[in-house]
This record gives sequence, C-alpha cells and structure tokens, in this order.
Amino acid sequence: MLLIPAIDIKDGKCVRLRQGDMGDATIYGNDPLAIAERWIKAGARRLHIVDLDGAVSGKPENADIIHSIIEAHPSIPVQVGGGIRDEDTIQAYLDAGVSFVIIGTRAVTTPHFVSDICLEFPGHIIVGLDAKNGKLATEGWSKLSHHDAFDMAQRFEDDGVASIVFTDIGRDGMMSNINIKSTVELCRQITIPVIASGGLASLDDIRLLCEVAGEGIEGAITGRAIYEGTLDFKEAQALADKLCSD
Repeated sequence: MLLIPAIDIKDGKCVRLRQGDMGDATIYGNDPLAIAERWIKAGARRLHIVDLDGAVSGKPENADIIHSIIEAHPSIPVQVGGGIRDEDTIQAYLDAGVSFVIIGTRAVTTPHFVSDICLEFPGHIIVGLDAKNGKLATEGWSKLSHHDAFDMAQRFEDDGVASIVFTDIGRDGMMSNINIKSTVELCRQITIPVIASGGLASLDDIRLLCEVAGEGIEGAITGRAIYEGTLDFKEAQALADKLCSD
C-alpha cells in the first residue's frame, strides 16, 4: 500500500481545499519544493502534485514549480494533475520527468481523448475520477456531470489507462475518513489499480485500507491529515508496509 503525499499548488503556494472549494484554502507553505523535500525525507515513494490554478483555467499555471520539484528529486515518481487537457501539455510534463499525468475534466467531457492519449503515451496516463454521490465532477470540482463513475472507469480501463485516482469530493479535505465502501465497489468493476483519495485521516484508515488492498487498491493519497499532524506520514507508511505484507 503506497501512501502518496498531496502537494496542491495555488498561487505558487502549497494549500489544501475543503471539498474542492477554491475559496476555502488553507496555506501550509509558501515553498512547494521544500514541502516535497519534507515528505521525501519522511519516506514518500511517490508524490501527487495538483496545479489547482490550472484545474480551473484549463492550462498549466504552476508548471515551473512542478518542474523544479522533479529536477531536484529525479528518482521519485511524480503524478501530476490540473489543467492537463491537450497532448502538448502531456508531452511537456513527460519530457520534464513526470511519471504519470492525471486527466480529469477532459476525460469526462471528451472521453475519446483518453483513448487517443493512451495510444500516444502508453503507461503514463492516469484518470482522476472525482465523484459526489456517484456522479463525476469537472473543472476543479466546480461542476457536476451526469456521468456515472463506475461506468466511466470501465471505459477508461478499456482505453488502457495505467490506474484510476478515485476521490470522494464530499470527504476531501475534511478528514472525515476515507470512503472505503465506494472505493472497493469501484475496484470490483475494473482490474486496473485504484488509488484512493479523499478523507484519509488516521492510522485506522490505513488499517481499513490494508484490509481491502487485495481488491485492487494500489495506494492512497493523503493531504490535510499529514499537514495538520493527525497522521504521521512516516509512521503511516511503515504501518501500511507491515500490514499489507503480512
């Protein structure tokens, strides 16, 4: 079970939102590179970086900061989301050393785009499914679509995506415990790995995730809990390694 620290960048700063609300951001650091170094020193084996400004504008807004993190830590896989809506942006990130690009809004609004880029960039495409009550949200979670999360996950698996990041918007940034039930239900619809996101709050969540890791949960993204200290990242990853190897 891979625990993946979230580094969400807004106006050049590391922040966390509550339920995806851009107007409800808590700043946790003015230097995302220093934040990345903090989590890597604590044992992070992958980073989850989101350009929040890009998610809203539809194009990269904090790419220089993301590039600086990758340049400083070339051995750490990085998955990047936010404002990635065309092939040129994907190519630029991969050229900079990004391991995976996360497609969110464009995957929902133009699903055939995913099949095209999976052919062009095999093994590097992750789709982020951000759901509320089973329906997918787009454009930085500001709009709710009519698409069903499970149906779309099956389609993207057929297209060849590497994995799915599944976020329960209602729990994201709330530290209200991860939605194990919905995550497992999604895993049972597909065979590719799922990365859980939204609400991870404590070691109890780690234990619950490890109990169902065999369903296909590759890892979990953690944000507010590690920034506010309710979850010690190093301790959490050590527990996940122990439980998931037993």
